[in-house]
Amino acid sequence: RVPCLDLGSLGDSDEEDGNSYIPYSGSYPHICRLDSSSNWRASLQTPYAQHHQAQQRSVLQQKTIPENLPSPTDRYKLKYRQYEADMKEEYKQYSQRIAEKKKDHLRCAEASMKLEGGHNDDLTALDEKALLQQCYTGKPYNKQHSIRKSEAEDVAAERRKQAVVEQVMVDQLSRAVISDPEQSTRADVCKEAHGLLGFGTAPMRFRKRTLHETKIRTKSGLTENMLSNKLRFDSRIISRNGRDACRELIGFFFACDRSLTVYEFRQFGKNRTNALPFIQKGVYEHQRGQKKGKAYDLSDFYIGANLTFRSFDHNLPESFKQNPVVTLRVTSIDEAAMDFLKAASMKFKQECSKQVVDNSKVFKKIQGLCVLRETLSKRGVRVITGLGKYFRHIDKNKNGFLAQADFKEALKLFHVEIPEGDFESLWLILDDSKNGKVDYGEFTRAVFGEMNEYRKAFVRKAYMKLDFNKTGSVPMVDIRKCYCAKKHPLVLAGKATEEEIKSSFLETLGESCSNPNEVSYSEFEDYYEGLSIGIMDDEDFVNILRNPWGI
Repeated sequence: RVPCLDLGSLGDSDEEDGNSYIPYSGSYPHICRLDSSSNWRASLQTPYAQHHQAQQRSVLQQKTIPENLPSPTDRYKLKYRQYEADMKEEYKQYSQRIAEKKKDHLRCAEASMKLEGGHNDDLTALDEKALLQQCYTGKPYNKQHSIRKSEAEDVAAERRKQAVVEQVMVDQLSRAVISDPEQSTRADVCKEAHGLLGFGTAPMRFRKRTLHETKIRTKSGLTENMLSNKLRFDSRIISRNGRDACRELIGFFFACDRSLTVYEFRQFGKNRTNALPFIQKGVYEHQRGQKKGKAYDLSDFYIGANLTFRSFDHNLPESFKQNPVVTLRVTSIDEAAMDFLKAASMKFKQECSKQVVDNSKVFKKIQGLCVLRETLSKRGVRVITGLGKYFRHIDKNKNGFLAQADFKEALKLFHVEIPEGDFESLWLILDDSKNGKVDYGEFTRAVFGEMNEYRKAFVRKAYMKLDFNKTGSVPMVDIRKCYCAKKHPLVLAGKATEEEIKSSFLETLGESCSNPNEVSYSEFEDYYEGLSIGIMDDEDFVNILRNPWGI
């Protein structure tokens, strides 16, 4: 007999030691214990049970693993490595999802405390309502949907770029010599007037001219092979005009003659598209900055670079004529073409003058001030949008330029403290024309910095979705219709309604607008510029735009 604990009435009772026993006849495969709920469980508490299970394990191993087992094949090893890599990737994604959920939970908890009345003494009600938008950091789509959406967008963008490339090559290579106005030269007109064209020659208006009869030569001897050595780049216009800021520009820099051209891609309806020259092909020079007067070269093209042109030299819309200089910001470049041109060019040098380095240090010093960063971390939306609204109000000439005293008064009004020495250094850099006035958009970007081009692209995409007629302003009624708060964490948790989140957004956005009934592009951009300061990760900021606007 073997002792069995908690056997109850099923076992024989021994009065001497108070334990219960079950008879063992040698036919049981292992010893079992009965707990209080009358369930049999494997017991490994006895030496016999451990020995018996070891024997069973040994027999099982002998049956499943032959002695002459061949070594794994290379195909099996490859499959195992793929399986191992997939498992590691899945675990990595799982860890990222857990981390994102924790981060979203913390943001949601903070926002919930603010919504329930846990006010911070340093923040106003508008600041707290603006911070509710920072909760939109969760991914709006699942992985498969996100991949399909991004792939579709990439395909559409590549088609647009390819259409522009083809149009550029056609425009540069198809020189219409036959219909060129230089065909009707003054000499031919004089000969015709004096009857000197010769017998049997028809007048100019009746003659059918062919390419072989032309008397002029094409101005350019470029071939398709020469034009193929080009750098393609995307750009946008730095402007407060929403219609101009949302123009889709694609430019080309030709290494053969160091010329460049910029085309605008336009879409009319769903199927009709067109690519029109925005900046005609030519050799251009810098109009501002330390390189003013120097021709553009390959080193001037990188993400974030500014390209400046004189507005009167080009056939541009009237909205550009207010400013003598048009500034384009490079948003992306063809990295493969850049690497190829760098390798082929022996003269490529990434020059950076001492003055440029000193200017960059001044900007970083001001943007890195502890007092300034602390002010913007929680009040970024109110400060950026408030300054923009104030600048637009005092800009009586509506040209975007203000004097030094105006900027000092604005900083004082919004409690933004900058040391006097740093302010003077900044002013010397920005006032490169020495006329005593500076564009307030440049001043704001120099003091507070700006979001990178990746973030800016999604801001433009959201605004272009709202301003589908490309008027440059969006009625507040349309914004109310398009804004969706279903995926806000507080709504999903049941701590706030969709209408409460939507009303808080519209209230903070409307506060930054000069006209409460419509939102201009500059006001929309300023709002998300201030919101961007408190978001460290780019994908979190992109999700803040994707969730409510569905882009």
